[in-house]
Amino acid sequence: MKKMMMKWSLALMLVLAVAALAWASGGESVANPSPDQVIEMLSQGNARFVAGQATGSHRDAARLRQAAAENQGDHAYATVITCSDSRVPVEILFDVGVMDIFVIRVAGNVVQTDEAGSIEYGLAHVKTPLLVVLGHTQCGAVMAVANQLQGHGHALERNIPPLVAPIVPAVQRAMSAHPDQKGLAVLPAAIEENVWQGIHDLFMRSPASRDLVHGGKVKVVGAIYDVGSGEVHWLPQAKVAEILAQVERDPGRAMEAMAQ
Repeated sequence: MKKMMMKWSLALMLVLAVAALAWASGGESVANPSPDQVIEMLSQGNARFVAGQATGSHRDAARLRQAAAENQGDHAYATVITCSDSRVPVEILFDVGVMDIFVIRVAGNVVQTDEAGSIEYGLAHVKTPLLVVLGHTQCGAVMAVANQLQGHGHALERNIPPLVAPIVPAVQRAMSAHPDQKGLAVLPAAIEENVWQGIHDLFMRSPASRDLVHGGKVKVVGAIYDVGSGEVHWLPQAKVAEILAQVERDPGRAMEAMAQ
């Protein structure tokens, strides 16, 4: 019995070692990773990127052949919505490659109909267990709204105001919470509030996303990428639960998960 227990212990240690090696290499993920495992995988990839030790895995011809022959749902482990800003190269900053993450990019990482639908596809059909709403420092969209609300705005092309409209309440909350921060001093607080706004707007528009979170199949997290250091800073996860509870009490939330 003692020998058998030792064999099982060695086998377990081997499995854990293989999984750890896979994560450290930035290559393969474990089968069906949990949301917390995915956060750890992304965190390790970002740490490699910041340290100048990125592996650049899953970007070769072999991976492309795999992509042509296999379903992304068998590989992708995170959905990420972030800004279109050229300083936020999502796959690079997380040190991942082809078929690893399902990415939605839009100025200001806002969540309106198109973005909510894309997120629903990533969560419900690609079946990624994690959604990251990723803001970033020096966000031009948030900056434009902050300037406008403080009387320093300028003329914008006709399609930009409705694009950035969801950012307005986020900046207003930041200004209200930090009345001493004038001008662009309020930008860091506004950028964080805009991440929370995106999560709120998703839950308001997407019963399917709410159901996946309630069912424990998906975790939603917020984060901010520092364009100067390359670091991703994860925001408190408890805040997401607060937002979800708030939305569930809102009579204006969308109720039908499926298209009619």
